[in-house]
Amino acid sequence: MKFFNLIVLFIIVNISLSAQEKNPSINQKQLLEPTYYQDFVNFYSGSGSTSRVDVFIQVPYKNLQFVKSNQGFTAKYSVTASVLDSLKKKLVVEKTWNETINVIDYNIAASKENYNLSKRSFELAPGNYFIRTMLEDKDSRKEAFGENNFKVKTYDKDISLSDILFISTKESAQTKNEIIPNVSRNIPSSKDKVKFYFELYLKDTIDTRLTLEYSVHSSENTLVHKEIEDRNIKSGTNQILYNFNEFPFDLGIYTLTISVSDSTEKVIDKTSKTFFSHWKGLPAIITDIDKAIAQTLYIATPGELDYMQSGETTQEKTKRFLEFWKKKDPSPNNDENEFLDEYFRRVAYTNENFSSYIEGWRSDRGMVYIILGAPNNIDRHPFEYDSKPYEVWEYYELNRSFVFLDQTGFGDYRLITPLTGDLYRYRY
Repeated sequence: MKFFNLIVLFIIVNISLSAQEKNPSINQKQLLEPTYYQDFVNFYSGSGSTSRVDVFIQVPYKNLQFVKSNQGFTAKYSVTASVLDSLKKKLVVEKTWNETINVIDYNIAASKENYNLSKRSFELAPGNYFIRTMLEDKDSRKEAFGENNFKVKTYDKDISLSDILFISTKESAQTKNEIIPNVSRNIPSSKDKVKFYFELYLKDTIDTRLTLEYSVHSSENTLVHKEIEDRNIKSGTNQILYNFNEFPFDLGIYTLTISVSDSTEKVIDKTSKTFFSHWKGLPAIITDIDKAIAQTLYIATPGELDYMQSGETTQEKTKRFLEFWKKKDPSPNNDENEFLDEYFRRVAYTNENFSSYIEGWRSDRGMVYIILGAPNNIDRHPFEYDSKPYEVWEYYELNRSFVFLDQTGFGDYRLITPLTGDLYRYRY
């Protein structure tokens, strides 16, 4: 009974609540696209006791603050990479470095195609680690973080493989003879080939001929592509750059596996890495067009949803999906669709924060968050003595509050103040 009295009191009186941060430090898991991309790659260091781990950090220009300078426009940021033991209790090694970018034209700084790439290497003993990275923009003072569990390999076999490094297929006059890592591992269209680099180590002093198999599996573990080659392998380090002859991949998440076999077809070693097929125009969070169409539930009419879902191919569904969002684009003359990006940023946030036995975007809190955006204030009561857990969300501009009650105690918060009429209108 106390709980329902609280609801009435809340509706009548403006309770003082703790304010939610408007610009918190960015957690990459909660973003539609991360502030920066990171990749960690194992290589043989030449030492039997340690391996070399290359840490790549790729920062899109559009996520940095450029200011007017003598060189035109300048952005500055620092990166800190911290390697901890697997229990996150002990710092093993840490490196910090600074990056400066100078461009003449501000359009270069604003382009979503441009980025800055940096790399640092660590000598680490084989084992499991936790790697934390942090980026700080020197002018805006904003910070972004990335966290990963990472296993450092050992290279004690006679024949062994390094990790896989995906390679950018874009070349310029300055980079034609260089290997440029594709740190994001995004393959944006069917016109681009999957290109990658790895090393094969042979301890034997006698050259040999080995079989390399390159296989790609979907997120459902279905084999979608395979290529096999026989290759002469020299003693020592063999640097191998390979690309598939075709691009047979639809939108989605895939795993590339490289295995090496001897003349008896015995697999000696293998290495795997995921990559993503993200099509141009789609936010990076979207890896399943059918799910993305379903998630458009809160803004599309039943007829519009049926039209998008009735496309006979993935390509046709994607085309109809993008046409739907193009009509809502507030700035149709540029490459960005802020309306689309913000909607799916909210979807990503709800999945990260409100999922229980159903995905976060399907929950009541997810529905309100996606339609109305982040509340100005949240009052959480997870451990009240004489009531079930509940939350009160307040939206100042709407002069409305919404109460969510967890009847089961398992995080299934249900909306008990209805979202009807004009309130059920997406607000950008």
